[in-house]
Amino acid sequence: MTSLLAFTVLVALVGLERIAELVVSTRNAAWSMERGGVESGRGHYPFMVVLHTGLLVGALAEAWLRRPDVPSALAWSMLLLVLASQALRWWCITTLGRRWNTRVIVVPGLAPVRSGPYRLFRHPNYVAVVVEGVALPLVHAAWITALVFTVLNAALLTVRIRAEDAALATLPERQAEGSDA
Repeated sequence: MTSLLAFTVLVALVGLERIAELVVSTRNAAWSMERGGVESGRGHYPFMVVLHTGLLVGALAEAWLRRPDVPSALAWSMLLLVLASQALRWWCITTLGRRWNTRVIVVPGLAPVRSGPYRLFRHPNYVAVVVEGVALPLVHAAWITALVFTVLNAALLTVRIRAEDAALATLPERQAEGSDA
């Protein structure tokens, strides 16, 4: 029971982190729009919100309903991956600065970001999302939630990355800092 309560606290903390992200995102989206930002891919956004909310709700529901035995090696290794994914996510957010938001908004005339985690790979925030989507539920052996989220998220990311890449293709390719949606 103690591990189930600890898992509930962990998921609640991730939920609070998501709320903080939305506050930052809303402020940054307004900043981008004030500078002529153009939004793309609006159609998939509601599905993304539902899917990410479902990850948190599903992980908790599965843990409380199934009450699985959780090997400590699984719990601790997955917790480390959750923490690493959070660190990567916030590295992305701080690298993009005011241009980071949860939507696909680019400001015309600004080049894509090529620093921070973006110098290592093209879509680092989505790496964080994928890792967290597997690891967070598995902290408490909620493998059904991890599997369902991973499959649905793969479909969503196919659409999302296409929309983002198309939006980024409209920007100049100079090496200076710029928008990465």
